[in-house]
Amino acid sequence: MSDHLVQVGAPDPVLKTSPIFDEYEEVSLDMELEAGACYFNNASYPIGQYVLSGSELLHCEERGVWVRRGEKRTD
Repeated sequence: MSDHLVQVGAPDPVLKTSPIFDEYEEVSLDMELEAGACYFNNASYPIGQYVLSGSELLHCEERGVWVRRGEKRTD
């Protein structure tokens, strides 16, 4: 991971954005989530991609969900 993270801004409720979970929150297997990518405001990101939503670091994980991985400080 480098300083070249994409800044995606805040999720727009009108645009397609994959679910965002907290780092330690369990993703329910009952949820019908199965995608080969994550979406944020209609933009597609591959599994494994990190992005910034404000200062929140999000990681695109299997099944096409975002998981919060902490915050990036701007020094």
